[in-house]
Amino acid sequence: MGQLTGRVAIVTGAGDGIGRGVATRFVAEGAKVLIAEIDEASGQEVADELGDSAHFLRTDVGNKADVEAMVDAAVDRWGGLDVLVNNAWGGGEISRVEAKTPELLAAGFDVGFYGPLWAMIAAHRVMKPKGYGRIVNMCSLNGVNAHMGTLEYNTAKEALRGATRTAAREWADTGITANIICPAAKSAAFRRVMSQHPELEAAADASNPMGRIGDAEADIAPVAVFLASEGSGYVTGNTLFVDGGSHINGSSWAPDLGD
Repeated sequence: MGQLTGRVAIVTGAGDGIGRGVATRFVAEGAKVLIAEIDEASGQEVADELGDSAHFLRTDVGNKADVEAMVDAAVDRWGGLDVLVNNAWGGGEISRVEAKTPELLAAGFDVGFYGPLWAMIAAHRVMKPKGYGRIVNMCSLNGVNAHMGTLEYNTAKEALRGATRTAAREWADTGITANIICPAAKSAAFRRVMSQHPELEAAADASNPMGRIGDAEADIAPVAVFLASEGSGYVTGNTLFVDGGSHINGSSWAPDLGD
């Protein structure tokens, strides 16, 4: 039996990158997984690939009604919810602090902070009565190391880290754990940045103590499986740097943002 046999999980942004890797590994470990993804083509592709253990629901995680509906959908389809993985991110742009617009910052917080928070609250309502739940929030080394050019991403993810730790403290006696992964993986967001600044990919690999940026399914997903499993029941409020050691010395690479 797998580590997640009989569990029901939601993975947001599961149409690509880390979310896809996590959803794939969760199904392999026995879970039923709701693929909550805004891109219908990629979301349905992943659900089809994973078979009867997965179901796609178009979800805009920046919309409170959508994230509440995805929790309801998991409960309606499989009778409950045991694991929530907040992974989705909506883009952003590489630009200096002073160039960020209110609209860009608001969009970043809707997807990177408020959406995951509403999802946590909705999940809590389902998890608390059964006395069991696992919340895994994907945050970022960008915020921890203050990478240049990505203010909306950095700040939203650090706000989510604070909210996760607060929830972990408040919910510690309910059987619900809440933890954070700060991954280093060649995700969709990573590829978008590198398409704008291709010179950075080699620098990013070289700056990693292990000499490479990780693989979503092979390197990141197994840690998410652990945090989603019964075996992590005494782990809560923690930030796990699943990054090949990147956090040890901070970021040594930076984009050219101009004057």
